[in-house]
Amino acid sequence: MKLPVQIAFRDIPRTEAVEAALREKAESLEKFSAHIMACRVTVGTIQKHKHQGKLFNVRVDLTVPGSEIVVNRDKAEDVYVAIRDAFDAARRQLEQYSRRIRGDVKTHEPEGRGKVARLFPEQGYGFIEKDDGSELYFHRYNCVRPTFDQLQVGDVVHFLEETGGEGLQANRVHAGRHAA
Repeated sequence: MKLPVQIAFRDIPRTEAVEAALREKAESLEKFSAHIMACRVTVGTIQKHKHQGKLFNVRVDLTVPGSEIVVNRDKAEDVYVAIRDAFDAARRQLEQYSRRIRGDVKTHEPEGRGKVARLFPEQGYGFIEKDDGSELYFHRYNCVRPTFDQLQVGDVVHFLEETGGEGLQANRVHAGRHAA
């Protein structure tokens, strides 16, 4: 399906070359999302007192289900640079919208909670006893705050449980905000 594109020129003459470049860039957005319902592009100049020559502005409005993506790029001395920058920004926002619609958002594993069970300061590692009684290995480099050297047996810590070379281990170990 061909994307409906509306183009408006403000304070600059309409040229076939600029219009063709705008249509080409707008239609290329369909590769990144089939959900675009409409595309409106405005090209114009910016009036600046202390600048020699014209500065161009390109605004791209994309209508997608449940949202609108708006990009406004100013201050390019070349109209084609302004077009490129505006459509590159629109493409990035459209890709982000598409990821959000598909549910491809980064999720974080919930943090685990436990107490420091054993420390081996000379070797730089220790074990955390989880609430269920099992233990996880952690290395001094996995400690965020306090540092490994400041930890004591019995301290309540939070961590991310990850698979390491020897099995499950604690990563991003940090002291809890609340006392247990």
